[in-house]
Formats: sequence, C-alpha cells, structure tokens
Amino acid sequence: MSIRQFTPRGNRRTGISSRARKFLQIVLAIPIAMQIAYPLVNGDLLRYITLATVYSGAFAMLIHAYYSFGFRYLLTYFAITFFFALIVEQIGVQTGWPFGSYSYDSSLGIQILSVPLVVPFAWIMMAHPVLVAARRVTQDWTFLYGGALLMAWDLFLDPQMVSAGRWTWEFTGSHVPFQSEIPLSNAVGWLFAGMGLIAILNLGLPRERRKESADSSAVDIFLTWTLFAGFIGNLFFFDRPGVALFAGAIYFAIFSMYIFSRWFGRP
Repeated sequence: MSIRQFTPRGNRRTGISSRARKFLQIVLAIPIAMQIAYPLVNGDLLRYITLATVYSGAFAMLIHAYYSFGFRYLLTYFAITFFFALIVEQIGVQTGWPFGSYSYDSSLGIQILSVPLVVPFAWIMMAHPVLVAARRVTQDWTFLYGGALLMAWDLFLDPQMVSAGRWTWEFTGSHVPFQSEIPLSNAVGWLFAGMGLIAILNLGLPRERRKESADSSAVDIFLTWTLFAGFIGNLFFFDRPGVALFAGAIYFAIFSMYIFSRWFGRP
C-alpha cells in the first residue's frame, strides 16, 4: 500500500517571468504618467495626452489580462467589450438612451459613425480591472458590484472631459450632484450599462488563471490610482472640490470592499 501525494492545481501556479513582470510594470506606468501630465498641459498636447492615456491604459489592461488568464480570455474580452461599448454608445448618441442626450467633439479623433474610436477603448481600459475586482468581492452579485464601480469611475471622468470640451449634454431636469452640466440619467445609465457588460463578461470569460500567471497587483495599482488621481485632480487642479468629495466618497465606498477582500481574504 502506498500513499500518493496530492498537490492541488492552484498550488502549482507560479508567477510570470521577471521580464514579463517588468514589461507589465512599464506599460502600466505609461497611462499613469500621462494622467500626471494631464493637468499640467493644454491645447493640442492635452488632446494627444487624453488619447494616449486611454489607448495606453487599455493596452496595459489587455497585457495584464493575457498574463493572468491567457490568449482566449484576451480575445474574448476585447471583442465583447469593444462591440458592447460601441453598440451602447451608438444607441446613446442616436437616441439619448440610456445616458441622456449628448454628442462627442471631433477632437477625440477617428469616429465610427458618431462615436470616437477611443471611447470603446476607455471601456476596455476599465472593464477588465473592474471584473477582476468584482469576481474577488462576490460570486453571486458580480454584475451589480462591477456596474457600481464603473459608474463611480465615470463620476470622475465625465466632468473632466466635459470641462475639456470632449463631449457635451443637452438636458433639463436633475443633474449629478456637483456636476450641473451632466444629467443624472448619465449616472443611472452607466450603472445599468456597466451591470450588463460585467454580467456578459462574467458569463463569457474563463476564471481559471494561467499556470504562470500575473497576480492582481496591476489591478490594485490601477484602480487605486484612479481614485487618487480623480480625487487629487478635482480638488487641487480642476477646482472642483465638490466632485472630488462626492465622486471620491462613492468610489471609495465601493472600492473599499475589494481592498478589504484583498487584505483580509474573502469572508
């Protein structure tokens, strides 16, 4: 009689190579550097930095997706998020639902019909880290947590982009607190659109990590930086303390669930 040693599959998983880790760190540092530079420039340079921030951020999160979950996850994630965002944004621009009546400025570059190409890449930049966080926090309510976190991110994004003239709304009625130029319907629309996207991604994407897998540090840094940059930027650079406090409080309240889970483990 012999005793066979059993090693769970998860215990055999190792981290990515030092070269891959350095590459991930570099590509993650680029959008952060772009955001640091954002309030310090203006004119055409500001427009280029806006575009570079989104595309480099999307690239960084796609690289993390590949290192964490593999090529199938990467392709499926990109396709679902890109076309979901493009369709929702097209509906939004043409009908005013679900975000309200808005239009994009030509300064955002190449457009597909009335939606700039950079816009779906902004969804790609955020949806992966949000999905990782949502899956960590809850198994049954992933879509709800993910939608709420995407909405909280947009509370920072929209006033910044509206102030820069990247898009505008036409509306009467209720507006987002401390954001008189943005309708309340936009926050509601982001909540429900975000829930829809995260629900689809959660169902369609594999959960199993690669044998040589990147950890969640890049997600932690990116989501934490989003909170820090949004709060500090609005408080000290964009002269919008109300946005800093209101959006910061909502983002922190939602994001803290993930931080708690990362530090202390799942309940």
